[in-house]
Amino acid sequence: MTGEVIDDYPEPMTSANRAFQASLKLGTTKGIDRSRAVLAMAQAIESDFDEILEANTLDLEASREMAVPELILDWLKLTPSRLENTIKILQRLGELSDPLRRVRTADYQQEDSQSYTQLMPLGVIAFIYEAFPDLGAIAAGFCIKTGNSIILKGSTEASNSNTAIANSLQTAITKVGLPAGCVELITAEHGASVRDLVTQDQYLSLVIPYGRSSLIQQVVRQATCPVLKSAMGNCYLYWSINSSLEMIRWMIMDSHEGEPDQVNAIEKVLVHRQALPSSLSVLWSSLKEKGFQLKGDAELVAAFPQLQLAKDEEWGTPYLTKTVAFKLVDSLESAIAWINQYSSSHADSIVTESYQESRQFALGVNSASTYINASPRFSRHSSRGEAVFLGMSNQKGHRRGFISLETLTTVKHIVQGNGRF
Repeated sequence: MTGEVIDDYPEPMTSANRAFQASLKLGTTKGIDRSRAVLAMAQAIESDFDEILEANTLDLEASREMAVPELILDWLKLTPSRLENTIKILQRLGELSDPLRRVRTADYQQEDSQSYTQLMPLGVIAFIYEAFPDLGAIAAGFCIKTGNSIILKGSTEASNSNTAIANSLQTAITKVGLPAGCVELITAEHGASVRDLVTQDQYLSLVIPYGRSSLIQQVVRQATCPVLKSAMGNCYLYWSINSSLEMIRWMIMDSHEGEPDQVNAIEKVLVHRQALPSSLSVLWSSLKEKGFQLKGDAELVAAFPQLQLAKDEEWGTPYLTKTVAFKLVDSLESAIAWINQYSSSHADSIVTESYQESRQFALGVNSASTYINASPRFSRHSSRGEAVFLGMSNQKGHRRGFISLETLTTVKHIVQGNGRF
């Protein structure tokens, strides 16, 4: 991300103020108008398709010259298919029903009055993301759909791509009559740091950081307003003795298929000590053929020298690559305890044919989501239903689990009296 803090630099405050003023109008805009704006954003990205890809090429060339890590280069790269998928997600968001103004009966009722709740916008959301230029457009679509203004702050590696996308989005929303401040972009040229933005709590309602854990932790430490932590990687799988080898192989491979960010990729596997050595060898051979790097704990490495030794600190750290580490455990209870201590706590899974084990795992693992004999693979746009997601959250604060449209809303309580006093 950008460098040192520059004291009293006005740009983050100016952008936050513009976004706040825009949010006051956007929050009262009809759902059909917000949907029109999101569809216009999709159309603008499609119209500026070639220009955005050209801007991305400039970013990629500059990043390669600066020896940016391969992981970030992959996140940064905008292929035609990735940009087309962004357009499809924006189109789908525009077609969904309005998430706001939904009336629900309140849990309590006062005497001589009726209480109910409605979903309302949060206000201004800051989205701080590492590479992933397409994700800035998707996050903007989520915010406009839910009546929120958004401030985008991407990493310097994607500066040209982020600017090209933000220009397209701002052109689209102004054409449909919304204030340009609904989508703000803070660039490297502004000289502002992450801290400059996340301390604008008089304007911001929420900050969403997206990227490696170092970025997430930086934002959490520095922010003076609520933070919705996203998470990726370091998901665990427990290999029960009551399980299918083929199911395990498929779940590991499928979880790594999401691109460019394999959010729920299985990176650690806890193996019951009674698992057959032949089964381990078959699985490892299959994974190696698919390009996986395999690691193990000291006990496994001693028995199978072809494995690399996983260091102690690696069990609590995401690889974010096609790397899987294996560890022997004595029981389901010890596996649950290990997962609760070391996983990222957003998506952990089990393979078992025992109903009792599946229930014990689902209730005992302290994670936002658990998967039983099912791939944890994350998709932003499911082919079924209205499921469109921005990411996954592993916290127990604002919201937990899938970051959906409703995640970016809040509840307003309304008490309607009957005139008696």
